[in-house]
Amino acid sequence: MIDNYKRFDMNKPPKKQPFYLKLIVWAVSFPFSRLHGSRLDKSGVPKDLKPPYLLLCNHNGFFDYTVMTKAIFPHGANYVVSIDGFVGFFGMEWLLRRVGGICTRKFSRNLYVVKNMFRAKNSGRIVVLYPEARYSLCGTSAVLPSSLGKIIKKLEIPVATLIMHGHHINRPFWQKGDRFVRPVEAEMNLLLSVEDTKVLSAEEINQRVADALVYDDYAWQKEKGILIKRKHRAEGLHKVLYQCPACLVEYQMTSEGSKLHCCACNKMWEMTELGELEALSGETEFSHIPDWYEWERLNVRKEVEEGSYYFESAVRVESLPNAKGFVVFPEPAGLIHSIEGFSLEGVSKQGNPFSLTWKVPALYSCHIEYDYEGRGDCVDLNTSEDTLYLFPKRKDFSVTKIALATEELYQKYIRETRGD
Repeated sequence: MIDNYKRFDMNKPPKKQPFYLKLIVWAVSFPFSRLHGSRLDKSGVPKDLKPPYLLLCNHNGFFDYTVMTKAIFPHGANYVVSIDGFVGFFGMEWLLRRVGGICTRKFSRNLYVVKNMFRAKNSGRIVVLYPEARYSLCGTSAVLPSSLGKIIKKLEIPVATLIMHGHHINRPFWQKGDRFVRPVEAEMNLLLSVEDTKVLSAEEINQRVADALVYDDYAWQKEKGILIKRKHRAEGLHKVLYQCPACLVEYQMTSEGSKLHCCACNKMWEMTELGELEALSGETEFSHIPDWYEWERLNVRKEVEEGSYYFESAVRVESLPNAKGFVVFPEPAGLIHSIEGFSLEGVSKQGNPFSLTWKVPALYSCHIEYDYEGRGDCVDLNTSEDTLYLFPKRKDFSVTKIALATEELYQKYIRETRGD
């Protein structure tokens, strides 16, 4: 604990959603999903599926919650949500709890979250989990926690999946504003029966979940022929595609209107109305946006394998001890991300020196934000009692690369542990 502030009570049991709040949630969710022509296919769910069960959803935006509400109707649920979800919403922590929220600090090992999932299950309620734990950066599957299989085995309830398509195209994580894409689609399927959770190993369950949560919104967009005519459709894409495939220079990509531009070699790409990229001169290295992103991952993996990956910067620290709001530390702290993991040193708002480390085995990924609330790009690191939003001061960086490096460092650790 860095400073003396009241912390969010993670151990408080989750509440059953009262009927009047169900009505409000339905009143918001159904018109919004109808506005986007949301099509829900539940043919893969047995008609006798009743709570309690675990619902695993892919995650591309707030729109996901409205379609999920439609999918579980007429039931309510308990949802695992991040502590920052209700910050600034009139300061009403009580609302987060009353609608069924189970609070978590992202990518932290918090046993209270698991305990509250069991409490919800024992009360006969649906437990909703977004196992990717953050919005997808480019509309494709993200890494999943290896602990998920063990939790599912211990819950011993049916597991269903809800895979939604088009939500990233409608509102990419890297761009603000609703594009009013319609129609969007979703499929709800039963993934595991109670018997399956008993006889399958945790590793086999993890594999089934990983196979079920595969999606690609840009491939879906092309298949469905959905056009995005918005003139500024590429603005913000350079946050994800931070390295030029033509000259290999990092952090010199920019975007404006429908175009991507490398300031180092002046190469430009057009983002078409179908969500593909076309070079305005020379070779089109990657027409499919996720392919560019995965190419960047391979480059980061090479740095990790060579032991050369390193990032250091002064950072502005904004702490989130509870749902009342952020506490801004007066002096910049020092952040290092290397093959050893993260380290952070600084002085808190109350004048307390602190030194924190997150070793590689502790983080299989990390949460990042692009221009968070207009305050800049940041990395979100958590302890069991603190959530720290870290805004690098240097200009030449990419939080996308930091996230990729976190994942690749963890995978290297796993390979070495197993002797691969």
